[in-house]
Amino acid sequence: MTDVTTGSNSAATAPIEPSLHRVMGPWLLLLFIVGDILGTGIYALTGQVAKQVGGVVWLPFLVAFIVAVVTAMSYLELVTKYPKAAGAALYTHKAFGIHFITFIVAFTVMCSGITSASTASRAFAANLSGAFQLNLETGIGITLVALAFMAIVAIVNFRGVGESVKANVVLTVVELTGLLIIIFIGLWAIVGGQGDVSRITQFATSPDSSIFWSVMAATTLAFFAMVGFEDSVNMAEECKDPSKIFPKVLLIGLFITGAIYVLVSISAITLVSPEELGIGETPLLKVVQAGAPNFPLWIFGFITMFAVANSALINMLMASRLVYGMSREHVLPPLLGKVHAGRRTPYIAIGFTTLLAFALITFVGEVPALGGTTALLLLFVFTVVNIAVLILRRETVEHDHFRTPTILPVLGAISCAFFAGPWTGRDPVQYKIAGVLIAVGVVLWVVTILVNRATGVAPSEPDMEALGGDGPVN
Repeated sequence: MTDVTTGSNSAATAPIEPSLHRVMGPWLLLLFIVGDILGTGIYALTGQVAKQVGGVVWLPFLVAFIVAVVTAMSYLELVTKYPKAAGAALYTHKAFGIHFITFIVAFTVMCSGITSASTASRAFAANLSGAFQLNLETGIGITLVALAFMAIVAIVNFRGVGESVKANVVLTVVELTGLLIIIFIGLWAIVGGQGDVSRITQFATSPDSSIFWSVMAATTLAFFAMVGFEDSVNMAEECKDPSKIFPKVLLIGLFITGAIYVLVSISAITLVSPEELGIGETPLLKVVQAGAPNFPLWIFGFITMFAVANSALINMLMASRLVYGMSREHVLPPLLGKVHAGRRTPYIAIGFTTLLAFALITFVGEVPALGGTTALLLLFVFTVVNIAVLILRRETVEHDHFRTPTILPVLGAISCAFFAGPWTGRDPVQYKIAGVLIAVGVVLWVVTILVNRATGVAPSEPDMEALGGDGPVN
């Protein structure tokens, strides 16, 4: 695909579209950010992180938090400089101006949404089994429930679901309640002399891995819990004075979630040994059982299922919307852009993304592999965004905006690229999953190019709103 060119009369002929209604103040934006970050990652992967590093399970979450903050500083400069609802695709397009690169970034975001939703579906099935004692701990039982759950998500997606800030507030309260229960149980146990607080300083030792590399490997998983902050840039056009409030609110949201994750990790490892915490896919249910055996387990299981279920739905909505948008922009086959006459939803795109999720749930299955692949895909996108900040420094805008110290995008690009590499001990299966997903996208892109040439269709300036989409949420 060729470089982007814009016709000289495009500005004169383009219709004037109304702007989005700016209704979000700092408090609603803060709830949106916290709600996007909280979710499946901490509920499902705490045990796997503990399995990697032992009692210092809080340390990989802390490292992941630092990497997220550094990258968030780049997002802050870009979102206050270009307060548009298109995210990474917009920044990539402005920095490089090449359709194919923009497409790869957008398709990668879409893939990260599908892997995130698949992770959530596995977590949903595991917590359903644990909370209601359904004895589905065998691989086939969890997989069947996860597939059924994803089918329900597809049906709801097909019928059409309106996303709103109010719904996000409700979700945030539910997710936050579950994590506060874990923190309270842990603190209560510590005050009462239960558990083993000394575990929080104990590293797992392995003859073939040093402490440093064990922490790095665990951080590649823990980073999945921090994704979601990048999604907030899509709300820029609906915020009051985004250039002023975004920096403070985003950083506060990151610090709140980072503190919650560290406290949850400390509570979990105090009450449950890292060996036991790393078995199965319901680590926080074990914490409730150990610290508060009289607490109705089904209540916490319901909270967990609600949190991860909503994450799966939002991610599949995002993924199908992105596929639909890319089809309408002639970078994916036109079939994927068809809209159902009755429901007015992109039913072919929904079916395509659901089939990809089915394949991931069936043939990959394990939560660590799916969650790790989500983090891997996002680390690639974050590396590109950090580089885009530096390239776009040569472009000025008329309004004042946040400017991050130059060293931070450099450190952000290096750290994200580092954690995406195989030297961290990342499971090789994650590269295979990511490679297959991106290969599917490239094949579809090539097919689209051939179809476009045969029919005389030439891609024009892409619609960033269609290609941007939302990042995956937890």
